[in-house]
Amino acid sequence: MKPVPLPTPDTQEWFDRIDAGELTVPRCTACASMFLYPRISCPRCGARSVELVAAAGHGVLLSFVVNHRAPAGFDAPYALGVVALAEGPHLTGVVRTDRPDLLEVDAPVRVAFEERGERRVVCFDLAEGNS
Repeated sequence: MKPVPLPTPDTQEWFDRIDAGELTVPRCTACASMFLYPRISCPRCGARSVELVAAAGHGVLLSFVVNHRAPAGFDAPYALGVVALAEGPHLTGVVRTDRPDLLEVDAPVRVAFEERGERRVVCFDLAEGNS
C-alpha cells in the first residue's frame, strides 16, 4: 500500500479539505503571503493569523524526477514533480502519466487527487493537450 501523510493538529484542517477533494493554500491575513506547508504562523511576518483559501487547481511543473525503482505500493517508472501553483507556493507530488519519459519542465499541470485507503493525497495530471 502506498504511504499516506499523517496530519498533525496544525495541519488537520488542510488534510481534511484534501480528503474532501479541495486543495487549499494557507494565506496570512496580516501580510497576504501565501505559503506551503500549512502552519500556524506566517513564515514571512510571523503573524499567527492564517486562513486556508481555495487553490485554483493548476500550476506549472518546475522540476521532476522519474523513478525507475519503485518503493512498495508504486509501479515503476513513476514521476515525482515540484509544481508552482498558480497562487505561488510550490508543492511536491506524483505526476500521473503513462509516459514519464515525455515530461518537460514548464509543462502545465492540474491538481488531482488519489485515493489511498481512507485518505486522499494531492497529485498532478498534465493539463489537456500536454499528455
